[in-house]
Amino acid sequence: MDLDSVNNDLEKRISDAFCVFDHHGDKFIDVREVGTVLRLLGCVPTEQEVNEVISATEQLGETSGEVHLTKFLPHVSQLLMERKMEPATPEKIIKAFKILDPENKGYLTKEHFGKLMMEEGEPFTQEEMDEMWPVAIDPITGHIPYEFYLNQLMVYL
Repeated sequence: MDLDSVNNDLEKRISDAFCVFDHHGDKFIDVREVGTVLRLLGCVPTEQEVNEVISATEQLGETSGEVHLTKFLPHVSQLLMERKMEPATPEKIIKAFKILDPENKGYLTKEHFGKLMMEEGEPFTQEEMDEMWPVAIDPITGHIPYEFYLNQLMVYL
């Protein structure tokens, strides 16, 4: 497969994802949809990264608050070719959990993990936590057995 066909395939994927949210068929989407389009493409952007894409691609003037495909396509193509915003590997996620588990118990408490998720890094909202708990928490122990949790996440992907 040559580079041109890879670029064409990538541009088609980006264009197809973009057009899902182009409700008027005019090659514009609302800036509030940018993060959703990126996630549909398999990216895992932070809010800062979403805002950077919006800043780089947002139309100014009459169409402020919207992104046009002609600006979005080359910018996001470059990000994807540079492998930006890729999800962490399962190995990296397990390593992170093990850092949070210095006693090597194989689990985290709901209280400790919840506090970290809502106060550190890019905080989760309560709604996001409420969505996560049923998958993360072992109903018998009330803890988060992180290797099992990661396996559950992989099933959902």
